[in-house]
Amino acid sequence: MEYKLPFKEYNKALRENRLLGLKCDKCGSITCPPKMACQECGSLDLDKVELSGRGKVVSFTTHYIAPMGRENEVPYTVVLVELEEGPWLLGNLIDLNPSKMSMDLLGKEVTASGRVYPGDMFTNGPISRPVFSLAE
Repeated sequence: MEYKLPFKEYNKALRENRLLGLKCDKCGSITCPPKMACQECGSLDLDKVELSGRGKVVSFTTHYIAPMGRENEVPYTVVLVELEEGPWLLGNLIDLNPSKMSMDLLGKEVTASGRVYPGDMFTNGPISRPVFSLAE
């Protein structure tokens, strides 16, 4: 069985500031980040789709202790975003000072892009991850 959207392709799209997901042909739900099966019904009948990257912040947390090897990145804020297409996606919030975060962030509109982060002892080199900016 092969993945409809391998991580390598998802990662490459993020490097190009494109967000890819999978649409289920059985129930119509969108899965992002990509998985082998639909996260709602378990179907393997999925098609690759490009997502808008727009959504609203539903939760957030600010980290003050970094993972090993990333001590120079703190503090940083991670947001949980409900994308327009339905799935919820985690990513760093950029372009906003983490020390200025408040509950006013909830419900704010954001847009996704990709950012390359250096590898660490648990990854095989640099990796792209979704990041979010406040929508203008």
